[in-house]
Amino acid sequence: MDPVVIPILVAAIVVVFLVAATVRIVPQARRYNIERFGRYRRTLQPGLNFVLPVADRVNTKLDVREQVYSSDPKPVITEDNLVVNIDTVLYYQITDPRAAAYEVADYLHAIDQLTVTTLRNVIGSMDLEGTLTSREEINARLRAVLDEATGKWGIRVNRVEIKAIDPPNTIKEAMEKQMRAERDKRAAILHAEGERQAKILTAEGTKQKDILEAQGTQQAMILRADGESKAVELVFQAVHRNNADAKVLAYKYLETLPHLAQSDNNTFWVIPGELTEAIRTVTGAFGDRSVGTGLPPAAQREDATDADASDKDHVGAPEVEANSTLALDAVAAADEAAKQAAVAVSDAKAEAEAAGETRLPGRPPASGT
Repeated sequence: MDPVVIPILVAAIVVVFLVAATVRIVPQARRYNIERFGRYRRTLQPGLNFVLPVADRVNTKLDVREQVYSSDPKPVITEDNLVVNIDTVLYYQITDPRAAAYEVADYLHAIDQLTVTTLRNVIGSMDLEGTLTSREEINARLRAVLDEATGKWGIRVNRVEIKAIDPPNTIKEAMEKQMRAERDKRAAILHAEGERQAKILTAEGTKQKDILEAQGTQQAMILRADGESKAVELVFQAVHRNNADAKVLAYKYLETLPHLAQSDNNTFWVIPGELTEAIRTVTGAFGDRSVGTGLPPAAQREDATDADASDKDHVGAPEVEANSTLALDAVAAADEAAKQAAVAVSDAKAEAEAAGETRLPGRPPASGT
């Protein structure tokens, strides 16, 4: 080999080594602490950096992104002397690489121990119920203490969260029983409220139903009474318009009598005292007043006198001559009505005697009536 080539190769190797030792490429979100002869010199930023070979060296490489650190469960005693295990999650970020490397030996261990100490101070002033329901307050107090203590270490604590609070098993069972009792209580209250509302609604519905039925019954009775009053008024107007006298009314009275004994529920039938008077009025209106009555002449004269007085009371009533065809037809109709009334009376009396409950008025009717 040429003696000149060897020095050249050696020089090239030395140059490459020096260039490699001089150039430092730092990735993004990384920081390199440079020491010169063992003393901190500077912190390299991301990108291409040059250092003195052999004199400068990289001491620590730090990641300045936000980091997450989850600690193991730590036992903490509450104010009411209960031991609970608490897990915490810490979000932090390195803001000063030099302080993080030279102000504290192990910043993660320091943060963990500071978190445990702060937790014991905070939880020790609370009971179990306050610990379980005051997570936001505990988080805020932890963050304030850690942020103040880690500031000189070049670390910023962004968030502290309590991941879990585990009370003893006996306390868990008691809490479950309490929660179950509370839920049963709420369920019973809701059930009672539902029944109360249902009863109220049912009562209101029944009330409205009764009111509507009463109003319907009232309207029906009013309409029925109105119809009956109009019917009576029409009958009254028809009677007065046709100028009906007592003889016509007496005849209609005789027509109605047979219907009184047709009911199946009648065990006895009371014969009205006006029956003979009505028969005399009808028969006396159209002919011989002694026809079908069986009364002596003296009684006939008294009946004639009463009939004349009744005729005088009904002024304007039409008079019917005894010898006319209409008088004969009226007498025949009156006789037929009297016969029907007598038959109805006989049937009623027979039924009453058969039942053993026959009752007659104080003045017995004449035979044949």
